[in-house]
Amino acid sequence: MKRDFAALHHQPFDLFVCGGGIYGAWTAYDAASRGLKVALVEQNDWASATSSASSKLIHGGLRYLETYDFKLVSKSLKERTLLLHNAPHRIWPLRFGVPVYAQQRLNRLQLKLGLTLYDFLAQDPEPRMRHQYFNPEQFTAHFPALTNVALKGGFTYADAQTDDARLVLELIAGAQQAGAHCINYCQLVRLLETDGKADGAIIRDQLTQAEQAIRAKQIVFTTGQWLATGSPSRDWCRLAKGVHLLMPAVLHDEALLLTAQSDGRVFFMIPWYGLTLLGTTDTDFTGDVEAIRANDSDIDYLLAAANGYLKTPWTKADIIGRFAGVRVFKQSTQTASSGSPSAVSRDWELKTAANGVHYAIGGKITSSRQDAACIVDTVCTQLGIVQPCITHTTRFPWAPQEAFPAWFSTMQNRAIQLNIDAESATWLLRRHGTQVTEIFGRIEADTSLAQRIVPSLPFIVADLLYCATNEMIAHLDDLLRRRLPLLILTQLTQDQLRQIALRVAVPLQWSDARLHHEIERCAPWIAH
Repeated sequence: MKRDFAALHHQPFDLFVCGGGIYGAWTAYDAASRGLKVALVEQNDWASATSSASSKLIHGGLRYLETYDFKLVSKSLKERTLLLHNAPHRIWPLRFGVPVYAQQRLNRLQLKLGLTLYDFLAQDPEPRMRHQYFNPEQFTAHFPALTNVALKGGFTYADAQTDDARLVLELIAGAQQAGAHCINYCQLVRLLETDGKADGAIIRDQLTQAEQAIRAKQIVFTTGQWLATGSPSRDWCRLAKGVHLLMPAVLHDEALLLTAQSDGRVFFMIPWYGLTLLGTTDTDFTGDVEAIRANDSDIDYLLAAANGYLKTPWTKADIIGRFAGVRVFKQSTQTASSGSPSAVSRDWELKTAANGVHYAIGGKITSSRQDAACIVDTVCTQLGIVQPCITHTTRFPWAPQEAFPAWFSTMQNRAIQLNIDAESATWLLRRHGTQVTEIFGRIEADTSLAQRIVPSLPFIVADLLYCATNEMIAHLDDLLRRRLPLLILTQLTQDQLRQIALRVAVPLQWSDARLHHEIERCAPWIAH
């Protein structure tokens, strides 16, 4: 993956996409795979906002059955099945436990009916994807960290998990391979119009401050939370903040779906890179979209919700990391008056302004591929092009073409032969897919690169160096927050951060002054 701002002089483009989160990445990938000439720009790093601040799930949304949003659940479950097939390295099954306690909001029969409907809507023939019931002793064996006081049993059901930032990155890489020009740290200055129709833009390279005009026949905004700051899109959006905490490991290889005792909201406890991801909150947001933070009330809410179920309560001292993001919902007269964002539909809509610019409003990471296909269908119709979507039948760019279990076993054995520990090997294969062979080559040349960066986390030095030199890194926090999420998975000391920065400074050709600047950018995450 190479960043080449100068390449944008190849004009005109069929499609100009503004916004490099999950919707922008899928749109660019889909359009380029259909043969369109595509430019995609992102004002910060890829997936730098909500698309790296999700719950890391590819799921149907079991809780949406309570609001009778069957269409969205069915759509999302079908996408889950498709993505598990097309990207087995990137999307992997994850079972969730749902405990049944005496006098809780939903009883065993209600949960059984909901999970049966969930399985039916998924239409997944795999037995491993169906729900199961366990008695109290069996359920406690699966989830020993939970209190068993008044526990009557519990269910498990299947969904799937991913690393959201790397999902976006792989799609950006795929778009580039298909011919799209994808530039991060590239800002839209203003649109250009002819006779009232948008047909181009002035863009600025955020790294050099160089500006240039580009021409495009169609323009799509997939800018997420920034849609709420501009006209006309601000009138179509409602924002809600979601906060997640990284907590000590209390789970094995299964997650939990739980209900907060204070307000009845659903929240998750999910194993992620060896820790526990706790989230999420869901509160209306009307502040500065450039400054999304986890505040004390968010943290108190999540800890109280979790402690209603844990044998050993968590305190603020147990928090390892945190992140916050803002979701965009479709605004309507109903959602404007709705008391809770949790009741608002997560479905998606494409709006088109009077000047012909398209705006992607709302949506979920799980259904973003299908929504992007609708965007590109609309663009193709406007361009008079008849070219069907192929992303539903295409393996991901880094997915092995052979049977995945055999490939995974072969690659894991090779990793272990190179002295990569088993846990790091598993995550390495999930993170890089077929690209992992280049990382293995680096270790063969220097065996010390098989060591972990930080002893407690499953990331090796060779992974760090590969990401630094191959994945369009502009800043140190791109590398340590999104390519490898070290900054939210551990509290690095100043010395640890400096040692990591020194490792990548040479291949990235950073001067001492630049090195100091990049370390300062990471200061908000550093332990003091």
